[in-house]
Amino acid sequence: MLFLKFLISKVLYKHLAMAVGVLAVIITATFIGINIYTHHGEAYEVPDFSGLTESQFKELIKQKEFRYNIIDSVHFDDILPGAVVEQIPKAGAKVKKNRTIHFTINALMPEQVQVPNLVDYSLRNAKVILESYGLITGELIYVPSEYTNLVLGQHFEGKAISPGTSVQKGSVIDLLIGQGLSNKKTNIPNLSGLSIDEAKYLCQSASLNIGASMYDESVQTPEDSLFAFIWKQHPMPTEGSRLQLGSSIDVWLSVDSSKIRPDTLGIDIPLTDSIQTVIPETTDNIAITE
Repeated sequence: MLFLKFLISKVLYKHLAMAVGVLAVIITATFIGINIYTHHGEAYEVPDFSGLTESQFKELIKQKEFRYNIIDSVHFDDILPGAVVEQIPKAGAKVKKNRTIHFTINALMPEQVQVPNLVDYSLRNAKVILESYGLITGELIYVPSEYTNLVLGQHFEGKAISPGTSVQKGSVIDLLIGQGLSNKKTNIPNLSGLSIDEAKYLCQSASLNIGASMYDESVQTPEDSLFAFIWKQHPMPTEGSRLQLGSSIDVWLSVDSSKIRPDTLGIDIPLTDSIQTVIPETTDNIAITE
């Protein structure tokens, strides 16, 4: 009976009302506190930091009341060392104050890789390994050997290089290749109309090399050399003509499309074993580059 009287008494309802009131105050205060702490509704636009170095973007980060963290570095030759390459969040994104901006920057130094051990690998496997390391297959130097197309040595800038040596990524590694006991020969490819890079790839596929690269007077700038094409080669790809594996083909390049004509492809320019810079007394001055 006493319990029932308590349930219907005004004291119970008074305490319940007070408890609800206190709870409402607590909940309201909590939400207000969270909004104040998190700056609810306040968002700031992330600037574009691309191309800025750390010394340049630090002040901007401070002004915007952000934080930053450099999480990675990559290497590009055409971007300023230390400059921002990528940012998270992206430029223009809306974030709150004190947000951390994550940066990927261009490496201060070119990326270095260790030269792999290519000796005793086949030429095909050696090319694949070099590519996986970010290195380039250079000149194929064939030497007498009982093994055919086996890598016998590796050179960098004209000198033997030991496995594990650090070089810049993208460096060219020359390979000493076993020629075998037989005097094998291969057909001479027609390089007319190809760029120098295309010609190198085609020659390497045929176990040949590009020798001297000679540009005429139409090639005036580095940009011209990028668009230059081969209009003449020596030896010529005549019917039945073959070269010993590892031999070199000298090429003449131009940006003058009129030079790709049958009558110009047959011009015979004497070459010696040691090619030097020669400027013929003709309207087509040819500059020979080492």
